[in-house]
Amino acid sequence: MEKTKPRIIKDYDKLDRDIQEQIKLAYPEGFSQYLITFLNKDGKYVSALPFETDDYYFLVRMTEDEADMIISTDDDYEDGILKEDVKEMFEGKYSDMEILAEKGEEEEEEENEENEKDDDPII
Repeated sequence: MEKTKPRIIKDYDKLDRDIQEQIKLAYPEGFSQYLITFLNKDGKYVSALPFETDDYYFLVRMTEDEADMIISTDDDYEDGILKEDVKEMFEGKYSDMEILAEKGEEEEEEENEENEKDDDPII
């Protein structure tokens, strides 16, 4: 029987710097297009960025506007894309960790089609 990873719901700015860097590596082209919506414990819809490490499954709370603002004000990004030297540095730093990999264009398109069909919120 597979053990379920603990889920952590947290704001981006409250995450450890290491987790923020891993998220940047996993989403080098920004966050807003990967946001999901789910019902929180109070029954309200919340948008978040999913991110998984070896040990945890994170739902990083943010709106689309907040996601765009994070990228536009972060010095690690230029024109919405993670700088190549920063990406290489993070890849070296986290090479031994299993993190959410960058999606290929075809996989992303398939996932978007599946998400459009699925109207049920993630709980």
